[in-house]
Amino acid sequence: MKILAIESSCDETAAAVVEDGRKLLCGKVASQIDIHALYGGVVPEIASRAHTEAISGVVSEALAGADLSLEDIDLIAVTYAPGLIGALLTGVSFAKGLAYSSGKPLIPVHHIRGHVAANYLVHPDLEPPFIALVVSGGHTSLMRANSYTDYELIGCARDDAAGEAFDKCARVLGLPYPGGAAMDRLASAGDKTKYRFNAGSIDGSDYDFTFSGLKTAVINLVHGETQRGRVIDDEFRADVAASFTASLVGAVTSRLELLLTREGAQNIVLAGGVAANSHLRLALKNSAEKFGAKLYLPPLSLCGDNAAMIGAQAYYEYLSGAKAGLDLNAYATKTV
Repeated sequence: MKILAIESSCDETAAAVVEDGRKLLCGKVASQIDIHALYGGVVPEIASRAHTEAISGVVSEALAGADLSLEDIDLIAVTYAPGLIGALLTGVSFAKGLAYSSGKPLIPVHHIRGHVAANYLVHPDLEPPFIALVVSGGHTSLMRANSYTDYELIGCARDDAAGEAFDKCARVLGLPYPGGAAMDRLASAGDKTKYRFNAGSIDGSDYDFTFSGLKTAVINLVHGETQRGRVIDDEFRADVAASFTASLVGAVTSRLELLLTREGAQNIVLAGGVAANSHLRLALKNSAEKFGAKLYLPPLSLCGDNAAMIGAQAYYEYLSGAKAGLDLNAYATKTV
């Protein structure tokens, strides 16, 4: 079964052709990084317009790269939630037009489920049940996948997501957008014990995350040092990045380890844009070894937003009976 998938939840216009949920035939992404770098972050209205300009060409490129035509496609899948509403509507509207004109079934896919499904494309043995840890720019969630389409939320970010905190700290340090990769490199060169940052916890919610205080502590430190006349040099940036990263990664792994302590070893799946962070990947490998659990990691190429992951999840959504009509809407927020 060949699936044409479309993803436009934020600032990446993506299309892919996936076969049977496990094989990527072709994936294309039109990035908007250069556009939004001018503003230090994603501007929703600009993102929506850029999606509109790029989506037709990206879909055509994906089909051509798979050496297929629309007639060869069995299903059309699209991200419908969560994300920037204007950006989502661009993809949903285009997918509905394709489905209507071609008579193909339209499959709605939740963005977070898609991130998890990216692992299906590279790990043939992976199947539910497992624990899913999604760490991205807009989401930080600890979930239990009871089946391919049945997810139970265990814990989530109450304020800033991990990736959002990375980007905001990178910005105050004077790093280019997006800041995650630069923070990762700097953290490797810095002293993680130089500054004592605390990611915090939520009383009565052992598995929830809070990164707003951590982000604010970094911002206050940088502003304070600047006001005292300190030059923000590479050594200072590296030490701040290392200390910040250590605190954030520690907060994420501590929740996972608490769950494994209480429930025993389980398969663990990491997903999301921040899954590309080398410090997080190493820490989770150590946690998995400590508890005798098996850890599944996506390749760096499938950590960020892409349509291949949407096509992978769409296969299982279709098998479960999920199918949308032309009244399919987009949602900025929606539980997994």
